[in-house]
Amino acid sequence: MALSLTCITLVAAAALSGVYLLTEAQIAQQKREAQEAARIAVLAGNPDGVAIEAQADGFGGVIRLMVGFDPEGHILGYEVLEQQETPGLGTHIVEWFKNPNKPAQNIIGRVANGQFQVSKDGGDVDAITAATISSRAFLKAINLAYAQFMLEQHNTEVEAWTGASQPIELDKEEMYE
Repeated sequence: MALSLTCITLVAAAALSGVYLLTEAQIAQQKREAQEAARIAVLAGNPDGVAIEAQADGFGGVIRLMVGFDPEGHILGYEVLEQQETPGLGTHIVEWFKNPNKPAQNIIGRVANGQFQVSKDGGDVDAITAATISSRAFLKAINLAYAQFMLEQHNTEVEAWTGASQPIELDKEEMYE
């Protein structure tokens, strides 16, 4: 019986390895194409815009975004590249923060200042109902993108969560308190 299980395990491992090797290049190409499409989408036709990729830890895992900025730091758009948030709750980050009919949650067109926070934490952005952790993580990724934008475009360091001039490290527990 042990020999049979060992053989089955080896065959399954070999099959998985083979499928991975056959699809690895195609998956990488699809990721590159998705990133390029996201760059085009977030720049909204603005030739002077800059697209920055950033990520933060959400409730279900990493939230990875592409964020477009104009030269003055206004947010042109964003695209969610990766997320594993709770379906029907945290997954609303894909559209929630770009609703022009709800100014308290819409960040498009606003000047990024590295200090976006949900209203529950004293900020001025409405969080997704029942998905505050996802909303906080999303805004942290936006703030990190802005910090990178400032560093690359204006050679200015900005701490992306508190607006402090000297970067500080926050652990995940502090962020979600």
